[in-house]
Amino acid sequence: MTYVIAQPCVDVMDRACVDECPVDCIYEGGRSLYIHPDECVDCGACEPVCPMEAIFYEDDLPAQWAPFEEDNAAFFAEALPGRDGALGSPGGAAKMGALDVDAPLVRALPPQSQA
Repeated sequence: MTYVIAQPCVDVMDRACVDECPVDCIYEGGRSLYIHPDECVDCGACEPVCPMEAIFYEDDLPAQWAPFEEDNAAFFAEALPGRDGALGSPGGAAKMGALDVDAPLVRALPPQSQA
């Protein structure tokens, strides 16, 4: 099991969760943040600090955002535009820095309102 970042994070990326994560498993894409499903230790530290309420335990993910579970995993498992091969498990987000790519679902979304 893991935590998933859903649509409320898209185009916002507050990063409070990144600062709180004790295992550095929250990676920054171009428009959203992504939790690495194999690196996450399910501590839950990220969820309460998210001001957008975009982070959910996989079993508690609202049905409207269920596709984000697969999209989050795709960020690490699939070859993304501009990258040679999949990101895989690099062992920490800090050493990767911000990546100017996103998973398919996030890429396809229109710009999100900051209302």
